[in-house]
Amino acid sequence: MLRVNLTIAIVAMVIPSNTSHSNTSFVNHECSGALLSTVVNNSTINTREDIDNTNNMTDETERVPDERPQTRYAWDEYQVNFILGAFFWGYICTELPGGRLAEVIGAKRVFGYSMLISSLVTLLTPISATFGYQFVAGLRVILGFMLGATWPAIHPMTSLWIPPSERSKFISNMMASSLGAAITMPICGFLIASVGWESVFYLTGGISIIWSIAWFTLVYDSPAKHPRISNEERRFIEESIGTTSSKKVHAVPWRSIFTSLPVWAIIITHGCSVFGYFTVVNQLPTYFKYILDFNIKKNGLLSSLPYIGKYVFALATSTLADYLRRKEKLSITSIRKTFTTFAVLVPGLLMILQANFGCDRVISVAIFTIALTINGAVTAGYLGNGLDIAPNFSGTIFGLANTLSSLGGYLSSFMVGKLTYQNQTYHQWSIVFWILSVTYIIGAITFAIFGTGELQKWNSPDSSSVTVKKFDTNDAKTNDEVISLNDK
Repeated sequence: MLRVNLTIAIVAMVIPSNTSHSNTSFVNHECSGALLSTVVNNSTINTREDIDNTNNMTDETERVPDERPQTRYAWDEYQVNFILGAFFWGYICTELPGGRLAEVIGAKRVFGYSMLISSLVTLLTPISATFGYQFVAGLRVILGFMLGATWPAIHPMTSLWIPPSERSKFISNMMASSLGAAITMPICGFLIASVGWESVFYLTGGISIIWSIAWFTLVYDSPAKHPRISNEERRFIEESIGTTSSKKVHAVPWRSIFTSLPVWAIIITHGCSVFGYFTVVNQLPTYFKYILDFNIKKNGLLSSLPYIGKYVFALATSTLADYLRRKEKLSITSIRKTFTTFAVLVPGLLMILQANFGCDRVISVAIFTIALTINGAVTAGYLGNGLDIAPNFSGTIFGLANTLSSLGGYLSSFMVGKLTYQNQTYHQWSIVFWILSVTYIIGAITFAIFGTGELQKWNSPDSSSVTVKKFDTNDAKTNDEVISLNDK
């Protein structure tokens, strides 16, 4: 919710670009086959209020009867995408440190404090907008910096809490991020039309503060630290996990990680998939408004459909993956490759359709919904793959992967801003969809070739680096020394 609230609110925060560049501007309805021009004759626009009043008189897409007057700012496409992209400046800085920090001190504090500070930052967003788009961008950098540590922190906790046969299903709940978007979009659309865009930040920030309090009250880093867990449940979890995950903090085998093809398969595929996801999540409301001409309420509702589908499909495919693993119907490698290829390749093919038939409202909504729904199957594919190959360093691996994807998220905002800076046209957006298609397909092919589900020997660097030698227990002076030698 904290990440996507701005993507829908920004539509109501800014004066439509087609009337903000000059006194004469064109509202491009390329998809409807009509080009409407709006001319402000013999007048000079000096204030934001003047621009907004002019816009309300001339821009047909803004005259929604039940939408209250909004405070709007004269930010162009470049500035809007500068704000959207600023999130990733901070986000990219804490991905790797966040995952490693969670491995060392635990996910409870890393995730909890990240969310709490992010909630407070969100509450400050409306007042920051009055000082200019640079201040909003600055807050988004801080928000990204705090939220960057959250996803990587989940993997170390998963390695200590969730049995291997249930990890796909558990990881699928990371797609609650999509559920959050699905809830946020329509609610925010209603709030913007009824109360004002400022309420979006107050509501999501307030909810997140309450959530943070619940997190610190209920969550613990491992079964051994939980004061209310039963002995039976604790024993079941620890025995199911076995020795693949260790409570001991290991030194990171950086060389092994950076030279591992399976790790790079995760990193590249994750980067390609999330590049597509962030492009859609950040830009879908804008596309629906300027190209498909939906008002703010319909925009919020329709923008939420892909995220509902993604969450439901993530749960369904992950449950299937865990079943196939538990019953040994397929190897872990086959499961990960099959679901990853399906989840990343199909959206790439659908973006080709969008590039050719995206002017049609029904087709566009259907394509975006199906593409993001199918992409939810990544939870049964590469998303939890770090837990398969190296659970002791799953946070570090995911941090590396999300660092690249964060860079991709910034580049996607920069790309759309550059392509649509002069005008919002379907031709410019079709270029975006072709780029998304190529990116998705590259990600799918990479994991299909180099991905694996096999546990890597460098997961336990201490044991892999020890030279095993025969010894004579008679050389030991005491029984304790014999036990020590056998342990080694």
